[in-house]
Amino acid sequence: MNATGSGSARAVAEGLEQLRSSRADQSMRADARRNYDRLLAAAASAFAERGGDDVSLEEIARRAGVGIGTLYRHFPTRAALLEAVYQDQVEALGVLAGKLLTAESAGDALGQWVRALVDFSLTKRGLSRELIGDSPFLPICKTLIADSSGALLERAQQAGEARTDVTAGDVYRMSHGLVMAVSAGPSDPGMLDRLVSVVLAGLRPGE
Repeated sequence: MNATGSGSARAVAEGLEQLRSSRADQSMRADARRNYDRLLAAAASAFAERGGDDVSLEEIARRAGVGIGTLYRHFPTRAALLEAVYQDQVEALGVLAGKLLTAESAGDALGQWVRALVDFSLTKRGLSRELIGDSPFLPICKTLIADSSGALLERAQQAGEARTDVTAGDVYRMSHGLVMAVSAGPSDPGMLDRLVSVVLAGLRPGE
């Protein structure tokens, strides 16, 4: 990896560390951490299914197998739970980006990243923008996603496996746009995969 690539990877690692340092669950006991993780997983699943505003906190606690009091000890408001779910998803993206930056094929790594961004956009639809819009960690999340997209795209471009006229912003907007297009169209289970394949083909350099 050249100096530019090393700098990009370092920016991703630093962004991930900054995001982790802002988490509220760093000093929990093991049992409390297990309950916290169960609640996050249950909330993420419920929000993806029905949206952040349409699932009761009681249902999330029930899915997690804990009492409502346990939920409120970790997340005193619905907004706090939404923020934690979002932050957890972005952290997972940052971890993935770090792994993909060391993958053998830069082009395949970029393709996996695009698919991960599409999956992220699918789950993010369940989170209310109004509830997370003013969160202090949101700029950190956005920067981490942008840096990760830029690092993986740049690596693929340097390897001759991606068009040089594409930007990191293009990659993110295309990923989000695919989800919006599928959501607005008629039900077609295979549509999203087809569109992702078309986008990935378009990212490759011309013959």
